Amino acid sequence: MKRYDLRHLKDDFYDRMVELIDKGIKVGEVGIFLFEVGDFSSIQKSADVIRATGHDLMNSLKFNEVDWTVVVKKVDEATQKERAEKIKAARIEAEKKAEEERIAAEEKAEADRIAAEAKAKEEAEKAAAEAKAKEEAEKAEAEAKAKEEAAAKAQAEKEAAAKAKEEAAAKAKSEQEAKVKAEAEAKTKAEAAEKAKPAPARKAAAAKKAATAKKAPAAKKTPARKPAASKTTKPKAK
Repeated sequence: MKRYDLRHLKDDFYDRMVELIDKGIKVGEVGIFLFEVGDFSSIQKSADVIRATGHDLMNSLKFNEVDWTVVVKKVDEATQKERAEKIKAARIEAEKKAEEERIAAEEKAEADRIAAEAKAKEEAEKAAAEAKAKEEAEKAEAEAKAKEEAAAKAQAEKEAAAKAKEEAAAKAKSEQEAKVKAEAEAKTKAEAAEKAKPAPARKAAAAKKAATAKKAPAAKKTPARKPAASKTTKPKAK
């Protein structure tokens, strides 16, 4: 077992640690390496470096508040090579898997993009269809309302004309009745006035009326003309 103090190298002790493992420790021997913790990233990095060389990381312990130790057992070259090949294979497999995941993620992203575009297009077409249907419905409703208003207006005009005609007929009838009544009243008044005259005056009016009727010339009768005798012309003898 050998112990190496690498604290003086601060955060640059990794290459020196590998060199000491390769040249300062025998196969199967254990080496203890002391280094500064710093920002704590050196703890994980030191372990990763030892695993990368193919040696055994026996332990990784806190030494004090600022220092850390790792215990390493050196292995033979064949084991190192085998482990290196495994690490390499694992790395290749991880890279392959990462690449496959990247491709799958890209394909999924592309599929999602296409699906999103198709959905957006479908929604846009649906919205356009709904807007068109709404517009057509509003247009049909407006036309129906206009037609209904026109029919109502025509009906109102028809009813107004019928009412005006009825009122005119009623007025004419009223005027006719008033005229007849006025004539009847005038006749009655005239008859009453006639009856109210004194007897001599009535006789004189009657006589005057009779004289006027006697003086009126009689209508002359036009004598009927006799039809002219028709003359028959006899044909001359040959």
